[in-house]
Amino acid sequence: MISIIVAVSEDWGIGKDNELLWHISEDLKRFKRLTSGNAVIMGKRTWESLPKKPLANRKNIVLTDNPHETIDNAITAYSIEDSLSKCTPGEEIFIIGGGSIYRQFMPIADRLFITHVHRKAPADIYFPEIDMKIWEISEEEEFEAIGSVGIPYTYTIYKRRK
Repeated sequence: MISIIVAVSEDWGIGKDNELLWHISEDLKRFKRLTSGNAVIMGKRTWESLPKKPLANRKNIVLTDNPHETIDNAITAYSIEDSLSKCTPGEEIFIIGGGSIYRQFMPIADRLFITHVHRKAPADIYFPEIDMKIWEISEEEEFEAIGSVGIPYTYTIYKRRK
């Protein structure tokens, strides 16, 4: 099972200057809960943006297009196929970014865990728009803005149509 997990702004922005657009504590806790005990595949820039490396209790696989590079404290992969071959059969695989990695995995992903943040933010990296002819919503849960700094968002799980 290949799942993509991401938080997107109203205009599909996901990051700026190699950082997240916002830090929603509950969303970060959900990310940790969902991905713990599983493999996470990410690009090198996403790896570099992590405050603590590797992500604890997960198999960290980092994709690089440099065939001579080895990423310390992670499993280095050099292609989509190579990254998938380094996963344990039967385990859930989470694709955690960035933009080009999401685009490359979209055609083979089974599920999308998307936090739709109901706000625009300046971004330089965007998530590809979801084609509803290919995807359907299987679960959705809305959250109101709480407190003066709260941001409203919706957790949506999409599954590939059969």
